[in-house]
Amino acid sequence: GTRTETKNVNSFRGIASAVRYEMQRQAQILADGGTILQETRHYHEEDGSTSSGREKSDSEDYRYFPEPDLVPIRPDREWVEELRASLPELPVAKRRRLRAEWGYADMEMRDVINAGALELIEATVAAGCDPASARKWWMGEISRRVSLDEAGVSPAQVAELQGLIDSGRINDKLARQALEGVLAGEGDPTQVVEARGLEVVSDDGALTAAVQEALDANPAIVAKIKGGKVQAAGAIVGAVMKATRGQADAARVRELIMEMVGA
Repeated sequence: GTRTETKNVNSFRGIASAVRYEMQRQAQILADGGTILQETRHYHEEDGSTSSGREKSDSEDYRYFPEPDLVPIRPDREWVEELRASLPELPVAKRRRLRAEWGYADMEMRDVINAGALELIEATVAAGCDPASARKWWMGEISRRVSLDEAGVSPAQVAELQGLIDSGRINDKLARQALEGVLAGEGDPTQVVEARGLEVVSDDGALTAAVQEALDANPAIVAKIKGGKVQAAGAIVGAVMKATRGQADAARVRELIMEMVGA
């Protein structure tokens, strides 16, 4: 039951090596009829051995006694609770709470924490963005372009960008172009969208003209749609999106296609 301390151990492999050496050393001493000396020993990484450092025969060597220069401290319990109540939320508790509030899976939360994006996402959600979209932007589009430490885009701007999508002013593709403008220092998302003319085309007149042009150019596809293969409309939608540089409202385009071909 006599213990030794081994110091200068700096790795898990070193711990295993030091423990193994001490087991064998002490077992040999006891097998030879000797006694274990309570002491501090030093670990030598080069060969995994330990050597004697300083004997510690009494508990006083470990300073297991009251410090004469320090008076006992007996704080009032009410004061302790007051201090406890004033403490900020502990990191582990905060992460657990946010994961539950945001509905993230364990692996999603782990990735967010490891990427250093927790505070960024928290601020983005506080600015009005939904948690799933906030994670999508910071862990996806933004982290692929820049370092999160020097992103060049604020949580408020990310929330604003998502708000433009939610309101239907832009779609995901256009939002990525707007993000490029924000990162380039062209202003906030709304300013970039207006300056670059990125808003979704929702005017039925302009959309009808674009749809009619796509229908006229693809009579074979129109025939398929009229024949009941409505999934073929995807090709017409794609043609319209290309013609409008991705600025058409895809859902409205599909509705117009069905109306105009009588499907």
